[in-house]
Amino acid sequence: MCLIAIRQVLLWTLVCGLLYPLLVTGLSQSLMARQANAQDTRLVGQAFARQDYFWGRPSAVSYNPAASSGTNFGPHEPKREQQTERFGPDAPADLRYASGSGLDPDITPQAALYQVPRLAESRQVAPARLEELVRGLVRGKTLGILGHERVNVVELNRALDQLK
Repeated sequence: MCLIAIRQVLLWTLVCGLLYPLLVTGLSQSLMARQANAQDTRLVGQAFARQDYFWGRPSAVSYNPAASSGTNFGPHEPKREQQTERFGPDAPADLRYASGSGLDPDITPQAALYQVPRLAESRQVAPARLEELVRGLVRGKTLGILGHERVNVVELNRALDQLK
């Protein structure tokens, strides 16, 4: 009886601890090498602090992927109130609150459009042109049903730098 249990532990350790991770790693390397090797900087949010850039969601971990984590701030936590002060209490929630991972590079189109007046003033660009830029980079729901419309802030700021 004990020998059967030992064999089962060894078998499932081999399957779950070695074969399955190797299979998943091999598939990710062959199907999505760029993303698997973190060469795609659009996948992790970045800190844009200058007035002439779109700002993403706040990050509890300063966008450090090695320490991904959300926050447990209560409604009256001073740090949460500081995040609200940056944009004002009427700003969309995704500009005031961190995502679950603290690394989300996406914001809602409403959050991007909310920032247009600030950017139009700092870059001396017509607001309509910035609104057009935002709307052109809106991505729909995943598979048409999952999540919500979103704009990648990294891509948006790259496009903003190319705007003439």
